[in-house]
Amino acid sequence: MIRRHKGFSLLEILVAFAIMAVALTIVLRIFGAGVNTAVISEEYNLAVQIAESILARTGVETPLQAGESAGTEADKYAWLVRITPVAEPPAAGRRFQPRQDQSPAQPSRKLMKVSVRVSWGDAAERQRSVQLDSLRMIQEPVL
Repeated sequence: MIRRHKGFSLLEILVAFAIMAVALTIVLRIFGAGVNTAVISEEYNLAVQIAESILARTGVETPLQAGESAGTEADKYAWLVRITPVAEPPAAGRRFQPRQDQSPAQPSRKLMKVSVRVSWGDAAERQRSVQLDSLRMIQEPVL
């Protein structure tokens, strides 16, 4: 009578555990990278919301004057607002010339560039930032 052993040998079990360990390591790295990407995406989303909010307030709650202002939100996001005048194109390059009316002096319009930069992160090499730019028209009072 020939007797057959039913079951696995020790070598087969060790090989199976090694394959399972490699597979689990790969799967955990994939999930870890996915979670990290989701966290970074949420940070960018919040930074864009902060920048949009500050951009919407500029010129409404704060005057639209050339200069810079800075602050922080939620003790994590630092923001910087930079307002600069936009240079007008030379008169010779304009397609249409404004009419010279005999009416009293009208307020002049000026185009301003508003840049909002929101940055966050711990170290300089891991610093992340979002910048939104917009153009706003202001009327300068007649003197």
